[in-house]
Amino acid sequence: MIRMSRLNYYGVLEQHQINDNDLIELAAEEINHLGYTVIDSGYSSRKLEEIAHCFDHVHSSYVEKYGKSFLEKIDEFNGVRLPLAFDKLFLDMALNPIITRLVQSLIKGKFYLNQQNAIINPPGKRYNQDAYHRDLPYQHFTSSRPLAINALFCVDEFTELNGATQVIPCSHKSEKFPSDTYINNHSITVAAAAGSFIVIDCMLFHRGGINNASKARRAINHVFTIPYLKQQINIPNVLGIDFQANDHQREILGYKFQVPSGIDQYLISREGKI
Repeated sequence: MIRMSRLNYYGVLEQHQINDNDLIELAAEEINHLGYTVIDSGYSSRKLEEIAHCFDHVHSSYVEKYGKSFLEKIDEFNGVRLPLAFDKLFLDMALNPIITRLVQSLIKGKFYLNQQNAIINPPGKRYNQDAYHRDLPYQHFTSSRPLAINALFCVDEFTELNGATQVIPCSHKSEKFPSDTYINNHSITVAAAAGSFIVIDCMLFHRGGINNASKARRAINHVFTIPYLKQQINIPNVLGIDFQANDHQREILGYKFQVPSGIDQYLISREGKI
């Protein structure tokens, strides 16, 4: 990596210091200031081919299980809820060490996987992610530190043609949704190579673009949050109580943050914390 020459400035009493060779620190600084970044997953080209094949297989199985007409009726056809429940490959993706380290540097203290969803942006059609939103919808406040981080894995290359994610930079720092004029002037399209993660502060306003290419654009979305925010689907219940993983992985998946089913279970859970 080429080290940039030192910048000249004056009147500065404090400056954020990072290791220029640490991609995690660089990415975290971009997210804190801009609200988003793009970082490579570290997967090989062979692994990316496996992911793409597995994505299509899982979606086909999902449609077969729940029915095309039903999924279309509830606007769920172009996706898969919690794909890690269908293939270990997506479980490994949710535990990607680059992403978990990045999230750990942004969310101070405990965090867990709130949700994972496979997303398909079909060619020439509107879909349910093409409206601007926050991943914590209906919330109009700002926080000094992130409460939730979105890590969107690009199964396919994200381009302007195929409807790459559009963001409003720095909008995680403002309570209100900007005016249409401001958005038209300042929103940008985030291009990213297949195998990249587009990582954003969940309070950043963003949307999926319209896919004008001939093929669908596929992605896997991961939302990591502080444990005070309830999981979209109870992941420990899906994987089972005897799921084999180390303590750190079980914590990320939510095993340590389940709501007690009653007073007895709550009191027993307290015993291990004292």
